[in-house]
Amino acid sequence: MAFCVRVAVIPFVYDEWITPYNIQHFEPGNVARALLSGHGFGSPIDAIQPSASMPPAFCVVVAFFFAVFGIHTLKAMIAILTFNCLLSALAAIPIRLTAAKLMGRKSGLWAGWVWCFFPYGIYFAAEWAWSTHMLLLEISWLLYLALRLGESARLGDWALFGALGGFAALTEPVALTILPALTLLAAYRLWRSGKPAVSRIVLAAVMTLVVISPWTIRNYFVFHRFIPMRDNMGLELRLGNDGFTHHWVHADTHPNHDAAQMANYERGELQYMDHQMVIAKAYIHQHPGFFAWMSLRRAVYLWTGYWSFEPSYLKEEEMDPPNIFFATSMLTLAIIGLWRLAKTNLAQSIGYAGVLFCFPALYYFSHPQAYHMRPIDPLFVILAVCAIRGAASADVIEVLVAEEDEKELVTV
Repeated sequence: MAFCVRVAVIPFVYDEWITPYNIQHFEPGNVARALLSGHGFGSPIDAIQPSASMPPAFCVVVAFFFAVFGIHTLKAMIAILTFNCLLSALAAIPIRLTAAKLMGRKSGLWAGWVWCFFPYGIYFAAEWAWSTHMLLLEISWLLYLALRLGESARLGDWALFGALGGFAALTEPVALTILPALTLLAAYRLWRSGKPAVSRIVLAAVMTLVVISPWTIRNYFVFHRFIPMRDNMGLELRLGNDGFTHHWVHADTHPNHDAAQMANYERGELQYMDHQMVIAKAYIHQHPGFFAWMSLRRAVYLWTGYWSFEPSYLKEEEMDPPNIFFATSMLTLAIIGLWRLAKTNLAQSIGYAGVLFCFPALYYFSHPQAYHMRPIDPLFVILAVCAIRGAASADVIEVLVAEEDEKELVTV
């Protein structure tokens, strides 16, 4: 059902990706084109030169669809959007399993159906041809596996968790921000049960490093510098910290929009990114108050959808008012869900709060985008169901405890 609902929306939104501008500036597509033409991982900014500004996983997927349906063709873009809809729909499985393990079978069904018709899940899967929903599915499984690991000391389970975390990092490096919270939560629960935990943490970390190491090694041999995942932090930091306040990102100064910036970029990606970092750091050092204020505004935007009510801004972002209501409602339900979960499982509540806090933190200091929060939407859905069915989840736990007590009495 989730897949059908999402695919049904594609005909209303796919045309955005076949405009001349978006064909030229579809960044994963440009990397995919470079791969298919034999240039390796080339630049996403429409210049054939070695690049480390985008992680490899989704670019390889796009390259596959381009190889089958043609580079930047209508068929290829519809295939990519359909694939994203499939990834989003498949997330219903770990969402249901996680909610059921936390709160009982009925709550699991609730969470699955809520995700089926979740507005963000539908719209962004059908409209946004990016790595967002690949990362979303990976994080959904990481949430479920972290619950399982709290009960399992099996080496294979911990190795799988670490490997999936590494693959998620190759999809988007921001996934690395939530791995410590989930790993420590699982290790704490394992330690409380008297099972070995430290060796399992080490194993998961090693597996994560093993999975991401080929990309890091490639970057070292290409650029002769240690670049763990991406080299574009300087550009991202400068785009959000140059005195521009009308919008949440100063997109007009990106090389895709500015001929002078593009000319500088084409002289060499690494040199360009280094220079952007120098500019960004200098501006932040000279304007610390502005940086603090903008970081706060960016945090508010990510959590509530609010940036400005100025008519000129709303003309550009006309969907902001209804989005503010929906985003704020989901935030409220997530907070209530954390509070109710804390009554029965304090460690789990703290771990999930850590995920929510850590995941978007980097964007507070660079610049946000509307899709940046979408990979953790599954956790919002789970916590929202916990908020709505909190009493029911407590009843389930009480019944389970009573059953265990009865078994112990019978044994005695």
